[in-house]
Amino acid sequence: MSPEWANVSPDLPVVLDRASDEPLRSQLERQVREAIRTRRLRVGERLPPSRELAGTLGLSRGLVQEAYAQLRAEGYLTARVGSGTRVAAGACPPAAPPPPPAGTPPRLPADFRWGVPDLSAFPLADWLWAVREAGRRMPVADLDYGDPRGSAVLREVVAGYARRLRAAAADPEHTVICSGYAQGLSLALQALARGGVRSVAYEDPGSPASVRAAAAAAGLETVPVPVDERGIDVGALAATGARAVVVTPAHQWPTGVVLGPERRLALIEWAAGHDAFVIEDDYDAEFRYDREPVGALQGLAADRVVSISTVSKSLAPALRIGWLLCPPALTETLVSVKHVSDRGSPVLDQLALARMIESGRFDRHLRRMRTTYSARRTALVTALREHAPGVAVTGLAAGFHAVAHLGEGADERTVTAAARARSVGLYGMSACRTSQSPAPAQLVLGFGNVGERAISAGIAAVGDLLTGG
Repeated sequence: MSPEWANVSPDLPVVLDRASDEPLRSQLERQVREAIRTRRLRVGERLPPSRELAGTLGLSRGLVQEAYAQLRAEGYLTARVGSGTRVAAGACPPAAPPPPPAGTPPRLPADFRWGVPDLSAFPLADWLWAVREAGRRMPVADLDYGDPRGSAVLREVVAGYARRLRAAAADPEHTVICSGYAQGLSLALQALARGGVRSVAYEDPGSPASVRAAAAAAGLETVPVPVDERGIDVGALAATGARAVVVTPAHQWPTGVVLGPERRLALIEWAAGHDAFVIEDDYDAEFRYDREPVGALQGLAADRVVSISTVSKSLAPALRIGWLLCPPALTETLVSVKHVSDRGSPVLDQLALARMIESGRFDRHLRRMRTTYSARRTALVTALREHAPGVAVTGLAAGFHAVAHLGEGADERTVTAAARARSVGLYGMSACRTSQSPAPAQLVLGFGNVGERAISAGIAAVGDLLTGG
């Protein structure tokens, strides 16, 4: 699809050699042909008006009109009153459609892909209102590079939000805005590496790929630590010799267990006793159903915990906005890393998010989404009970994913491949394990971006696969 330029036409990349024996009109025609043949000018793209191009190139308008007429006669251009002069259809061979980006999953009628919120429920009207309000109120000085920690307005707002809803010990001076979890994790690990940390532990199962990638970029070694029904095994963590660990204490990814009170205290004691730091991924704490809210681990030890939060699950991943609550001893180093990394995150989006939270529209959206996800969770449980009886489901107390435990003898990869043949996307726990082992056979069922009807139809289509029937 060619670009559609509004009101003004783009410049035409033509360079004329007035010392050449080739006539100027021939040079213009040749360069326009070449631009079309090499697809620098695409089918349907508008060329500058003859008067405008003549003024730009220092030619007579008549010469440009003659060149355009010759190219129209050759089939390169077309002209219509009110539409201007454009590249004609068929003037150059069509380009092959670009391949889909690597890792892009195919669209399926029922796709239980994890980690994706309901994208259709993004509060676009509220967001546009917040952007307009932020732009209207934004001081001119905010258009400068500013503080690498991020907008003081947003830091104040998210610190207050974390104190109010997550029982965090949040201070705007030690809050850093980042572009989502991946950057937040990278910044934290680079700052720790500068402080002498040499290895970082992570939960297993968990997110081995993301932690390993960020650790490698920071020059750190990685070590997995097992997770059981009470969360990460702190005794096993202590035995690794690592001085940093990445955890998901409120709703362990992907098992869904909550880090028990005694494990929380043990983890804090480990950090204090080993001069270590905990990186807390607070990824979906806004969405809870069958339990009381679980406070942020950072609230228990603000000097030892880096807490990372984002709006990727609460609003949309594409916004790329997150924040870190930093230990005071780590803030200066982390801000230095951030400054080198990108000189700061987009300010207008930060101010828009602050305005959206302050206005109450963010909380209103979260309440609406809790109701939506709760209904989808119920639809999933009901569908599994009806079409796959005997398949145990865990991890449903919060968030928008669940773990389905397949029966004895089930092969995770066989099940997911057979489901894909039926246009249902299922995803195995093996991708979350360091060993990539498909045993025990478990599925991580994301229901954030799947409607209730699609959930019911999808499970009905693969019920026999889940039960081994």
